[in-house]
Amino acid sequence: MRQSTLLLNTLRESPAEADVISHELLLRGGYIRQLAAGIYTYLPLGRRVLRKLEQIIHEEMERAGAQEILMPALQPADLWKESGRYQVYGPELMRLSDRHEREFVLGPTHEEVITALVRDEIKSYRKLPVILYQIQTKFRDERRPRFGLLRGREFVMKDAYSFDSDWAGLDHSYRTMYAAYERIFQRLELQYRAVEADAGAIGGEGETHEFMALADIGEDIIAACTCCDYAANLETATARTGGHSDLNSFTAAVAARERIHTPGIRTIDELATHLQVEARQIIKTLVYEADQQIVAVLVRGDHQVNELKLQKYLQAEQLEIVEADALQRRGLAPAGSIGPCGLNIPVLVDYEVSQMREGIAGANVADYHEIHVRPGRDFALERVGDFRNVVEGDSCPHCEQGKLIFSRGIEMGHIFKLGTKYSEKLQAHYLNSSGKTEPIIMGCYGIGISRLLSVIAEQNHDERGIIWPMSVAPFQVHLILISRKNEEQTRVAESLYAEFTKQGIEVLLDDRNESAGVKFKDSELLGIPLRITVGKNAGQGEVELTIRKTGQSDSVAVETIVNQVKQHISNETP
Repeated sequence: MRQSTLLLNTLRESPAEADVISHELLLRGGYIRQLAAGIYTYLPLGRRVLRKLEQIIHEEMERAGAQEILMPALQPADLWKESGRYQVYGPELMRLSDRHEREFVLGPTHEEVITALVRDEIKSYRKLPVILYQIQTKFRDERRPRFGLLRGREFVMKDAYSFDSDWAGLDHSYRTMYAAYERIFQRLELQYRAVEADAGAIGGEGETHEFMALADIGEDIIAACTCCDYAANLETATARTGGHSDLNSFTAAVAARERIHTPGIRTIDELATHLQVEARQIIKTLVYEADQQIVAVLVRGDHQVNELKLQKYLQAEQLEIVEADALQRRGLAPAGSIGPCGLNIPVLVDYEVSQMREGIAGANVADYHEIHVRPGRDFALERVGDFRNVVEGDSCPHCEQGKLIFSRGIEMGHIFKLGTKYSEKLQAHYLNSSGKTEPIIMGCYGIGISRLLSVIAEQNHDERGIIWPMSVAPFQVHLILISRKNEEQTRVAESLYAEFTKQGIEVLLDDRNESAGVKFKDSELLGIPLRITVGKNAGQGEVELTIRKTGQSDSVAVETIVNQVKQHISNETP
């Protein structure tokens, strides 16, 4: 490709809409352009990277035994109503109607469509197992699109679905896809972690893992063990606990609880300062509405309620905290004064609270708290569970020595054991070897392909631009012709361009009538792995080879440069 004819405009300044470095560099490098919030055009360079990502995924899906299909992006709403997700999915689901007022959705995912397809195509156990996948554009009406390609309203995704006759088969399919994902992300040279996760709106009946790229801008927090391979998204992470204690677990007596005046105290920090105690000595009481039922949740003052764990425990469709101004309308004490003693609503107690010898809690009277509150004596321990976020330093739930540490991650892929969640609702059954009807056992496996452009740029850049891994770089070689007016330079550059092309090496020839400084700046911004500069030494049969990743430059004889480039490509392609 000649750069003089390439649709490429680089930007010297950071665009105003760029909010992270990957977004900035993809815009400045002419890889993408924004059409609307969360909606992007992929320019030629961006499309080349996208196609290489797709090719790697195609190869690993076929290696895993998956078969490619292509399903419609426009889906009948009736399918979503049949699965029960039409209302549950929420406002992110893009809904529309055709001219006949038939309802449709733009697919954010394809569980319903694939289940309906397999329901009609597979009737016998002899056709199982099978894994089907597609690469397609998805749509989600994000409330606040941001970070460029990392959170958009339209994006390219690979979604795969496995269909088995039993749970052992699903286990095998799941491990097969897990291994395929590891190979994909290793080929992309990404720093990542596979973590235990929540199934979210996809749902399911078994384990689920997210593949997280490690990055400071990540919206997800990963809790990982310092000693073993345990890692989980914060929303599902757990810590080692000795189980809850009851009144008989303590031999030392605790004084009777006592009411104290705490005027104007509303927060844990204010109470801790007022009483000169640590937050961990306070019992924090929060009130939630779960499917129209009011419950109280107790956590230590230095901990935060994990609403996902709470929602699962209650098996609630909807969960919302009752705001401070609504507490008294529900017959409760004002915010800051609510406590567990004498509450006439269900009280859920976090494990760590159940293990406290005594604590400080609201007295359920405005401007009063109680001291010497003892779990099991002063309030019941009937509903004890894990209702909090873990914190750094908590003990690992999988090993005895490890402690949990936090890092941030960007979700790149997510795999699920769906079980019979969709096959039961959509009547996707098969006949087993005994002629009995059974629901098909399903798994689901997604990768955000367009998101990977930003993830790779986020992990691979310097102050000058992107540094693409060889496996997905838009071109392998950037051939810089310093002066078009110099006949010897032009002859050498054109000769190398022809030879690289003949050898199947992807080369971008910068033949523009621009200064050397502009060409070098653009080359570093684009991030192509190898740069060959044809300059003043061309007449002596030498060119300069620069490695973008290390910045190392060497003079190389023209007659050996092609072989050296081949060697670099071979060494740098996993």
